[in-house]
Amino acid sequence: MTLNELRYIVAVAQERNFRRAAEKSFISQPALSLAIQKLEKELGLKIFERGKNNISVTPVGTEIVGQAQRTLEEAERIREIARQGKDHLAGTLRLGIIYSVGPYLLPDLVPALKKLAPDMPLEIEENITANLDTLLHNGKLDVIIIALPFGDSGIVTKAVYDEPFEVVVDTEHRWANRRSIKAQELSAEKVLLLDSGHCFSNQVAEACPELNRKGADIQQGTSFETIRNMVASGLGITVLPASANSARYRNKLLRVIPFTNPAPSRRIALAWRKSFARGQVIEVLAQAIAQAKISGIKLLR
Repeated sequence: MTLNELRYIVAVAQERNFRRAAEKSFISQPALSLAIQKLEKELGLKIFERGKNNISVTPVGTEIVGQAQRTLEEAERIREIARQGKDHLAGTLRLGIIYSVGPYLLPDLVPALKKLAPDMPLEIEENITANLDTLLHNGKLDVIIIALPFGDSGIVTKAVYDEPFEVVVDTEHRWANRRSIKAQELSAEKVLLLDSGHCFSNQVAEACPELNRKGADIQQGTSFETIRNMVASGLGITVLPASANSARYRNKLLRVIPFTNPAPSRRIALAWRKSFARGQVIEVLAQAIAQAKISGIKLLR
C-alpha cells in the first residue's frame, strides 16, 4: 500500500470515473486501474463497483476512502513540519495575545509581518494571560504576547516595549483641563477597569495601591472599548495603556491625561517554550513590532 495508491482511490471516489481520475492524478488510465486492482487484491476486497457507465464505492470502500483521505492529510502535515524545520518562516504561526494588546497592536503588526514573512500566516488566539499560559504549555500556541512578569523555567521571554498608562476622563469632568494626574488621586474617583482576570486591571491596582482599599469605587467592564464609551457617557474615569489612546481610537467626548512622572507602565514581551524550534520567528516578530509604529510605546533594544 502506497500513498500514490491512496491518492488514486480518493480521486476515483471523487470523480466516479477512471479516465477523469487518471487525468487528475497525472497518470495514464491503465496504470491507475492496475494500481487500484493491486490495492484491492492486497486488501482482499472491492473498493469500487464497476458498471458499464458508472463507478460506485462499496460500503466498506467508503470507509477506506475516508481513511485514505485522512492519511493523505496527515502525510501532508509531515511535509509541512519538514518545511518549517528547514524554513522557520514557512507555515502557520499560532500566536496568542492578551485582550489589552491585541486590538491596538495587530492592525499594524500584521501588515509589517506580512512583508517580513509572507509565507507565515497567523492563527490568532486572543485571551487572558492565564488561558494563554495554559495553551502555550500544552503546545496549542507557539508564541504569545503578554505583559511581564510571566513564565517559569520552561518558558523563554523577550521584552519588546514599555507602555505608560494614561488617565481618560469625559470632557465635562473637573480634570478635563489638567496637564497630569498623580496616581494616588484616582482613589477619590469612580474608576472603570477591566473585569478581574485581566492582568491590566491588576497592573493598574499595583500602580495605584489605594484602589485596593475597602470601599474604593471600582466598576468593571468587558473591554476597553466598552469602558471608553461608559466614560464618555459620564459614568466615571478610567486608565488605559497608551496604545489604546492613539489617534484612531480618540473620541471627541474624552480627554486623555498623562500621569505625573514616574508614570505607571507595563512591559510587553514575547513568550515561547524552550523547546520551540523556529527560533527565527521570534526575531521576525520583534522586528515587525518595531516596524508597527505603535503610538505611545517605548521600544526596547
